[in-house]
Amino acid sequence: MLLRARWGTFLTFALAGLLTGVWVSRMPALVDKFELSEAEVGIVVLVWGLGAITAMQALRAVMSRAGSRAALRVALPLTALTYSAVALAPGYGVLLAAVVLFGMAFGITDIAMNAQGTAVERAYKRPVMSGLHAGWSVGAMSGGILGVVTAAVGLGFTETVLAAAALTLPAGLALGRTYLPDPPAAASAGTGRRARRMPPAVYLIGALCFIAFMTEGSIADWSGLLLHDEMDASEAVAAAGLPMFEAAMLTGRIFGDRVRAHVGTRRLLAGAGVGTALGMTVVVLSPVPVLALAGFFVTGLMVCTVVPTTMSLAGTAAPERPGAAVAQVSAIGYGGLLLGPVVVGFLSDATSLRLGVGTVVVLALLIAAGARFVPVDGAVDATPVDVTDPGPEPVAA
Repeated sequence: MLLRARWGTFLTFALAGLLTGVWVSRMPALVDKFELSEAEVGIVVLVWGLGAITAMQALRAVMSRAGSRAALRVALPLTALTYSAVALAPGYGVLLAAVVLFGMAFGITDIAMNAQGTAVERAYKRPVMSGLHAGWSVGAMSGGILGVVTAAVGLGFTETVLAAAALTLPAGLALGRTYLPDPPAAASAGTGRRARRMPPAVYLIGALCFIAFMTEGSIADWSGLLLHDEMDASEAVAAAGLPMFEAAMLTGRIFGDRVRAHVGTRRLLAGAGVGTALGMTVVVLSPVPVLALAGFFVTGLMVCTVVPTTMSLAGTAAPERPGAAVAQVSAIGYGGLLLGPVVVGFLSDATSLRLGVGTVVVLALLIAAGARFVPVDGAVDATPVDVTDPGPEPVAA
């Protein structure tokens, strides 16, 4: 049952990543379908993020009462249905409404699958969250490949998104049988004022998640322009920056749980912060694109464990209502994902693109500095664990 739950949660992360990968890779097709301007595309992305954050904040109490298993059984299929609505939208106004609904359903799926990951991790009594988040990376890369293939054969935005939704809906329904129930205290807590109050530690963890998401979003949006405009890389080489970063993220997450079990949570976060700062220093100071690509790989390898670790810590910082705590940390983190690229853009306009992207170095050092203050009481690595436990690794399998 435990192995089935772990695989089910891993595949849930993969499906969420798949939807995101298709969404991003076929954005040019969406632009062509509705003849959107850059400003209109920005509004589409913004309302999706606002929908996700709103749902995360508004439904914390519901998550506490229902538990992650019940929430996922509803939210994941609903995400596929709203994704279909996005594909079938006949005009821009309907598209925005559908994107808001998709963002809200996706936001609930996000917090529920992280809360379920926390339940699985506590059942294993050792770190497994990075391995679960590796599922997201696998799904996102698969979604990107699906986007490339469908574009190559001439399929439009509608057909591609519908195909991804058609795959996700039955899979999401089937995975509902694999999830673990939340601990009784987690499922029953969360009414009245108590549901609205979170321990201060949750907000500290959320701040680290915010910084990590801000870093990831900045690299995703600005890596190509940095390589092309500042280092005179060709478009093909500039396009390699993000895949290099994502490949490193996947690699790091495969091994992240074992590293955390060996060195502990605080040392892992501190090392991730310092390593991310060093990797981005190489990128910013690089005179040639090849060296910058190596810097992006190091950065992805280092920063990849921060978000999974903060989600794991959120569940233990408020053990009586982990779903609500994960919802709070996720909402704070998504704020960084939306804000990071905007901040880099403003700083780049005022100074230069190198200096704008260089803010990631400062953000990474803040992660390293904040690591010493994160609460580890109750965390899965708070006591020695047997890292040779032969429990299967989904990615390795």
